Amino acid sequence: MEYRRLGRTDIDVSVLCLGTMTWGEQNTEAEAHAQLDVALAAGVNFIDTAELYPVPPKAETCTLTEQYIGRWLKRRGRRDDIVLASKVVGQADWLDHIRSGKACLDRANIEQALHGSLERLQTDYLDLYQLHWPDRNTNFFGALGYTHASGQSVPIEETLRVLADLVQAGKVRHIGLSNETPWGVMEFLRLAGQYGLSRVVSVQNPYSLLNRSFEVGLAEVAHREECGLLAYSPLGFGVLSGKYLHGQQPVDARVTLYERFSRYSNAQAVAATEAYVALAHEHGLDPAQMALAYVNSRPFLTSNIIGATSMAQLQDNLASAELDLSETVIDGIEAIHQGQPNPAP
Repeated sequence: MEYRRLGRTDIDVSVLCLGTMTWGEQNTEAEAHAQLDVALAAGVNFIDTAELYPVPPKAETCTLTEQYIGRWLKRRGRRDDIVLASKVVGQADWLDHIRSGKACLDRANIEQALHGSLERLQTDYLDLYQLHWPDRNTNFFGALGYTHASGQSVPIEETLRVLADLVQAGKVRHIGLSNETPWGVMEFLRLAGQYGLSRVVSVQNPYSLLNRSFEVGLAEVAHREECGLLAYSPLGFGVLSGKYLHGQQPVDARVTLYERFSRYSNAQAVAATEAYVALAHEHGLDPAQMALAYVNSRPFLTSNIIGATSMAQLQDNLASAELDLSETVIDGIEAIHQGQPNPAP
């Protein structure tokens, strides 16, 4: 397993991070604990979760994922062996079950959210605390056609001061962003420098063969500011495995179960997926492992967040850490991308 430095910290994280958003919805607690055991045995030391999880978000399952991890930590006693990350939701009036639908990134909300996460995770601190999405009108979750609206729920400076206080108190070691834009990342960095506040060390955004939009703007920020990518949805909800091609709907698969996960299922994305799967087969590669290995190979990547609903999927995903793609395969990927760039931004 390869390890990479998390921003300008003294923490090295595995190139594969274990994602957890299915735990409590598609995975039982016993399955979650088994995944943690297997991932750590394979060299993974980075675990990512969120107060919102599992997804799809529901009042009756909200926070189960963190609870599962917390009970695993209590039983295994391996807190010092992992880098643990969680997230606080941004403005979310559509989530009535989280702080009565009044969640935002002000002091009261962030402190309440962190206290809840620490209690559920049964730990005194988080290694990385991330803002799940911006507290302003901007593009994320695949939104296109930016429309400017002045102001936002909570000014970035106010949010950053709260996070800095949590770092100072020892409850959070480092802070990160998620679903952010180049302007957003740079504004957090600018304010941190201006006021001597905690500096963001990572940005967790989608990145895959079907969505390489991170490369436009954010990749340069990641390099120049040492604020690397934590890539989520590296398989596009499993689409890049090829299991949904030709009308297939595997039982209990994510896209089969939940209509909301259709972002990577448009005609352009299907055509691109067919081409990537064919390329993998041409070179004797597993399509999912090829897709993950490509993400792993990106120089702006800090860690690639893999998720699985079965142990077989997890084992296959973990094996991508040992796969080095040939120049011929990389050239083939780039040729497909040129013909069908970012069909699912």
